Amino acid sequence: MPPLVLVGCTLVTNVCTSNAIFGSNHKVTSVTEVLAIPSLGLVHPVWMERFPWLCQGCTIRSVDGVLYDFGFLSGGSSTESVQKNWSTLLDVTGATSIAHGHQVHGTKIFTHETASAGLNLFPDCDGHVTNSAGVLLAVTTADCVPIFLVDADRRAIAVLHAGWRGIAAGILDCGIRALREHSGSWPVDLMMHLGPSICGACYEVGTEVFEVLGQPIPRRPSPIDLRKILAQKADKTGIPLTNITVSDHCTRCTESDLFSHRAGDMGRQVSYIGLRP
Repeated sequence: MPPLVLVGCTLVTNVCTSNAIFGSNHKVTSVTEVLAIPSLGLVHPVWMERFPWLCQGCTIRSVDGVLYDFGFLSGGSSTESVQKNWSTLLDVTGATSIAHGHQVHGTKIFTHETASAGLNLFPDCDGHVTNSAGVLLAVTTADCVPIFLVDADRRAIAVLHAGWRGIAAGILDCGIRALREHSGSWPVDLMMHLGPSICGACYEVGTEVFEVLGQPIPRRPSPIDLRKILAQKADKTGIPLTNITVSDHCTRCTESDLFSHRAGDMGRQVSYIGLRP
């Protein structure tokens, strides 16, 4: 995979209002991912510097004025244009293969020792794990949370697709367990990043969502912060707070050039992670 060149770099070390998850005594770091080259999208600036063997990012909605949509089934773009975008991502990352799946808001996770060259689509799954170089793991989103997990010592990685249904079903615990079974990773070994998604101010849901997520139940539909809930769950599993970062980008309100289902978009960005060959 070719080296990345950042257009700009911003790291917010103080917790902002939307990410004030644990109060003043326990802080999760907020990160503003920055644009690499347009076809690679937004990358974690600290991970890029700390882990030169890692390729990680989240694509944006357009490149050179052309829609950059990765959703095969979302109805936003033709199959031909979506296939072309996946081919572009494969080329610019230098990966030999991509592992993606039909996402169903569940907890099934595939582990990949190898993958056939090109784009591999797996049935009904919401996460992927590997420790093999050249295999790019990918989930698509348009408001849901992409979860990135990295065990730097074992060079083992995962990416998970987390909407409220998946969070309620335990997608994070399943991802951590899959890394343990595949690579021997313990929660204390992991770095976790919660990527661009809809923020806690923009995502209003019914009271039943609060109930299934184990949150205090409001009297009426109210905003909920899925990344806050995930960070709290990660803390309880044993991932150190100092190892958790949360994106400042919101798919709805930060003008980050991202697709948002709540805003009426039918396209999908892809969150990807891979070990460089």
